[in-house]
Amino acid sequence: MPLDRTAGAAKTNGNPGVKKYRLLNLDCPDCAAKLEAALRILPGVRAVSLDFSTQTMLLDSQDLERVRQEIARLEPGVRLQEREAPQEEFSEVLQHRRELLLLGPSAALFIVALLVQDRQGHAWHHLVEYAPYLLVYLLVGGKVIRTAWRNICRGQVFDESFLMTVSTFGALAIHAPAEAAGVMLFYRLGEFLQEVSVQRSRRSIQALLELRPDQANVCSDSGEITVVAPEQVAAGSRILVRPGERVPLDGLVLSGESLVDTSTLTGEAVPRPVGPADTVLAGMINQQGLLTVEVTRRFQESSWARILEMVENATHKKAGTELFFTTFARVYTPLVVTLAALTAVLPPLLFESAAFPDWLHRALVLLVISCPCALVVSIPLTYFGAIGAASRKGILIKGSGYLDALCQLSTIYLDKTGTLTQGVFRVREVCPAPGFTQSELLEWAALAEAHSNHPIALSIRQACGHELDFSRVQEYEALDGIGVRAQVGSKRILAGNDLLLHQFQIPHPLCDLPGTVVHLAVDQQYAGYLLIGDELKADSAQAVAELRRLGVREMIMLTGDNAVSAETTAREIGLDHFVANLLPEDKLKILEDALLKPGRTGKIAFVGDGVNDAPVLTRADIGFSMGSLGSDAAIETADIVIMNDSLSQIPAAIRLAHQNRRILLQNIIFALGIKIAFMAFGIAGQATLWEAVFADMGVALIAIFNAARMLKQ
Repeated sequence: MPLDRTAGAAKTNGNPGVKKYRLLNLDCPDCAAKLEAALRILPGVRAVSLDFSTQTMLLDSQDLERVRQEIARLEPGVRLQEREAPQEEFSEVLQHRRELLLLGPSAALFIVALLVQDRQGHAWHHLVEYAPYLLVYLLVGGKVIRTAWRNICRGQVFDESFLMTVSTFGALAIHAPAEAAGVMLFYRLGEFLQEVSVQRSRRSIQALLELRPDQANVCSDSGEITVVAPEQVAAGSRILVRPGERVPLDGLVLSGESLVDTSTLTGEAVPRPVGPADTVLAGMINQQGLLTVEVTRRFQESSWARILEMVENATHKKAGTELFFTTFARVYTPLVVTLAALTAVLPPLLFESAAFPDWLHRALVLLVISCPCALVVSIPLTYFGAIGAASRKGILIKGSGYLDALCQLSTIYLDKTGTLTQGVFRVREVCPAPGFTQSELLEWAALAEAHSNHPIALSIRQACGHELDFSRVQEYEALDGIGVRAQVGSKRILAGNDLLLHQFQIPHPLCDLPGTVVHLAVDQQYAGYLLIGDELKADSAQAVAELRRLGVREMIMLTGDNAVSAETTAREIGLDHFVANLLPEDKLKILEDALLKPGRTGKIAFVGDGVNDAPVLTRADIGFSMGSLGSDAAIETADIVIMNDSLSQIPAAIRLAHQNRRILLQNIIFALGIKIAFMAFGIAGQATLWEAVFADMGVALIAIFNAARMLKQ
């Protein structure tokens, strides 16, 4: 089955009802998961997807006010804000200082209490010794206890606040005030360090998304320059882009020449020369000359804005691993609480030698270690870090699920023109049939292709070498996959491949010719052919070899070109198979047959240009679109968009996906391993509450730091 493109996500593309919002003060991944689950069943909410990593929510709702009320009921501190609204200024440093002002004195008081504690164990009878622990407990634990009580009143019992409250109440009940205060203190300290780590990762993620132009120099008719926000500039306006500035909007260069850095869009470090009539896109950096640009699209419709939206929305299309652990967390915590209750009650009931306070202490250790935050926080961060790292390389991955799919990739179908070859055509040979001249044949072909924007048609018109009177073309019809038919003056012209000649029953001497061939027929008489040349990309063979090393078992070329040309290309690059003379619908049928093949293993990808191959790209498990800089159709259609023309970006994407998987597995095995070990130690009476809270917070922090490595790939 193809990868589900909608699971867990509210799509903005094609759904005008979906809007993006910020969620301010959302600092708990478990709260985020519960909030999303509650909103999903709220009447009037058609679609919702919440991402803790970016504190954003995609929402399609008939009643926004009701959503706000539900959020306020479930999480009173969290506020919904329109994404377009100015982001509220608040100081993370100030928040951190307030937290440290609470934790610092509390920690100092706790240490003093430990130093003066009666070593004979009579602190319960001495209020002076017991009071400092109670004070520390209430100072650092008051917020936790209030949160636990508020959630219990709403029916949300099994969360980390509840676990910490019950475990520390239990410690007080068995006359262990030092452990109760210590556990709450270190829990709050761990939460603080975890929040700092998550915010640091979040800032790194946001830095990837904020490399956007912040101003545009608009030129008036009088020559006056006005600096405005890119969002305020209309299509058709003229803007000035100075050396060193980022191009703020998509447009055409009217005057000036320069080199532009496209690395933020394509990942390529080599600057691209531009001059009059060339296209520049928002996000490019002007390196040298002064450019005057006519804006062709508003900022909201620019390629850069669409790329930003795609990267931001990618984590809302959640991978199966994310969805599994969100569900796992809801089941895992109640199971551990049940195990803790049984641990506290059953041994004293079954064995006379089992003391209830001792087994209650063991049960409390289980409660402390049971929080699954390490996985709930680190898994989304890992995925988004991988998506952000890929975007820096010019690889736009539309959802975290496709990272998982890349790790299972076994078969790739590839288009030929523009994917394996450069897609830059030129007429190499003009071969007229008897009764026709070369110039005559070339002119008929150029006129027949007058209204086509296909690269082959452009090469024929360029090869003609003189001005053509296109008004002579009275009728024009594109024949999908085989060529064109045109009425030029009194002549009926057919131009296309060998299938065109057979369809119109035109007698011709040769069917299989090397290279890309355009046959011509004039008034049902064969007139000859043009041999069109297209060179292989420099990295095609190397990329195919690298894909094999990464575990791709089979690579097949699907092309509308003739068999001789296809065989030559497949042999030079090192492909397994090829299928030639295909129409677009033929490619789709071949792919569907492969997808439905009984017993197939692994995922199937298709690599194409994102326009002609749209149906195949959509049907494949993974659709790669090549060379899609500035192409709206490609960005819309493909699952993974390669912004430059390099086939070697596909192995790079697969390597990134494998690195993402390794970090995920490291975090899962490490976190679950430590927790299972401490559960065993706790039941055996070999772990204290202090050690449990250190293990729980330590695992979460290590997992977050490990996840943050993906941001640096």
